[in-house]
This record gives sequence, C-alpha cells and structure tokens, in this order.
Amino acid sequence: MLFKQPALLRQKLFVLGSLALGSLLYLVARVGSLERLQPICPVDSRAAPHTHEQIPLRTLQYKRGLLHELRRGNATKEQNLLHHLVQQLPRAIIIGVRKGGTRALLEMLNLHPAVVKASQEIHFFDNDKNYARGIDWYREKMPYSLPHQITIEKSPAYFITEEVPERIFKMNSSIKLLVIVREPTTRAISDYTQVLEGKERKNKTYHKFEKLAIDAGTCEVNTKYKAVRTSIYTKHLERWLKYFPVEQFHIVDGDRLITNPLPELQLVEKFLNLPSRISQYNLYFNATRGFYCLRFNIVFNKCLAGSKGRTHPEVDPSVVAKLRKFFHPFNQKFYQITGRTFNWP
Repeated sequence: MLFKQPALLRQKLFVLGSLALGSLLYLVARVGSLERLQPICPVDSRAAPHTHEQIPLRTLQYKRGLLHELRRGNATKEQNLLHHLVQQLPRAIIIGVRKGGTRALLEMLNLHPAVVKASQEIHFFDNDKNYARGIDWYREKMPYSLPHQITIEKSPAYFITEEVPERIFKMNSSIKLLVIVREPTTRAISDYTQVLEGKERKNKTYHKFEKLAIDAGTCEVNTKYKAVRTSIYTKHLERWLKYFPVEQFHIVDGDRLITNPLPELQLVEKFLNLPSRISQYNLYFNATRGFYCLRFNIVFNKCLAGSKGRTHPEVDPSVVAKLRKFFHPFNQKFYQITGRTFNWP
C-alpha cells in the first residue's frame, strides 16, 4: 500500500524512517559490547524524571565495552595501554556481614563512575589455598579499571574469619573497610533461610530454626550455631580493631539500605572520599519485587537476583524474644565502639 501513497507522503515517511534508523544506529553504537545485565525491571510511578545533567551518570560508561573484552581476554595489550587500564588491588573491601546486604551495597556503589567492582566473591583472605597463591593471583582476579578509579570487592566471610584481619593489614594497612549490618535476629533468620532453601533444592531435610538457635539441654541461646554467632557483631569487630583503627571502618545500615538506600550510599561516598554522584534518579522502587533497582543511564537498568528478599519462615515469637534479649548487650557495645546507633529491639 505504501507505493500507492502520494509522493509527498512517501517522502515524509522516508525521512521519518531515516531518522528512526539513525537513532537506532546511535543506540547500537552507544551500547557496543557492554557486559550483559539482568533483565530490566519495570519502573513504577515513583521513578524520578531524568534530566540532561543526570544522563548518563557514568561518564566513563563508554569504557565498559572494552572492559568486557578485557575480562574475556579479547582485548590486545595495545588497547590496554592506550586506555591506561590496569588491574588494581582494592582500596576498599566490603568485609561483611553475611545476609546483611553485601551484594546490594556492592551493586549500588558500582553506580558511581569512580568505583569498579569485582563481580565475584574472591575469598582470597579467608581461604588458605587461595591465599597461598599470592597477591599477584589476587590482583589478577580484579577487574580492569582506570588509575583514578577505586576497586571494591566483597567477601562476607572475611568478617568472621580469624586470620583475615592480619592478612588484609599486611596487604594494605590503610585500606577502607565497609561492614553492612542488619538487626541481628532478622539477619540470623535470613541466614537460616538461605541454607534451608539450599537443602530443599537438594531434597534434603533440615532442622527448624528454633531447634538450631536454642540449646535443647539448657533452653538458652545456642552460640555454637553459626547463624547466631555471626550476629554477635561486636565480638568479630573487636578482633579487627587489633589491626585497624575504628576510623577505617564504616558501618552501613542494611535495613535502611532496603527501605531508603540513597542516604546510606551518600554516607559511603563521603567515607571513601568520593564526590557525590549517586542520585535518586539512579534508584527506583520496583513494586513487584519490593526492592529498589538500579538505573545506570537511559539505556541500562538492573535489579538484584531473584534469590534476594526470600520469604522467611515463621519463627516462634518466644524464640525471637529470647534472641533479641541475648543480642541486646552485644548491640549496645557495638553502638559504643562504632559511634552508630540502630533502632534494634
């Protein structure tokens, strides 16, 4: 039917088609070979409208295609030198806490143009076999970055592993250390839930949380249970303070990072001596998931994996009350040491 249209109309359609094709080619050129992200989450009505100043936040976004090729081993040494890309040891590490929100924190910090994240947990300092491979092996596990960028890795097991503080101190005594915490009882139940899900996936049975958290013989809190022991934050932090001053730690509120992430991220930017670059534009609430998702620019959005935010099993209220009473004095000492108070029961 197109060829039966009047000549003027055909000309207009041709012009419009050319413009559309040009826009498409521009986007393709912008995207390049960027590393693949998870499916884009739907944006709800709370998403802030973007401005010219905000898009794109990552002024170095064009580098990501090259970084992807470097990770795959496809880039040449000449490309590496041309763009001054290097593999740097981390200048900041998220050392814990397991089920405190370490993955969410790492992904959100990666919104900042001066931050480059190690995608996988390296487990260098808490794994004797990996540690024996040496610091060069560790460096090779880091992403490529520009010299002025900060590399950050996260391995939550670092916080509770006895050998780790000394090992990190030997690498870099002035490193910045991030610890993200949640209300201790909630964190312990979340820890249990993750293990339970793994057992169920393998068709294995597992004890109820109450049986693990409470010693049947004494009816007291079972401190031998790892999920409980991990939530005694002050005990682990005191071991770290033998090597690092408290000023080198920043405590992140994991509960607040879920409900209102921007203020927490701004505090981390300040701690890392980074200019404030992450804005509300980069964080939008996904009503279906019940979590904030990330907006890197006009093209790329990202949500955390579907395994985040698991539904916790119902726990006997008397056991919850007993745990909260048990954690209370440890929490008070944690507030005193860190200078940060939380509204934990």
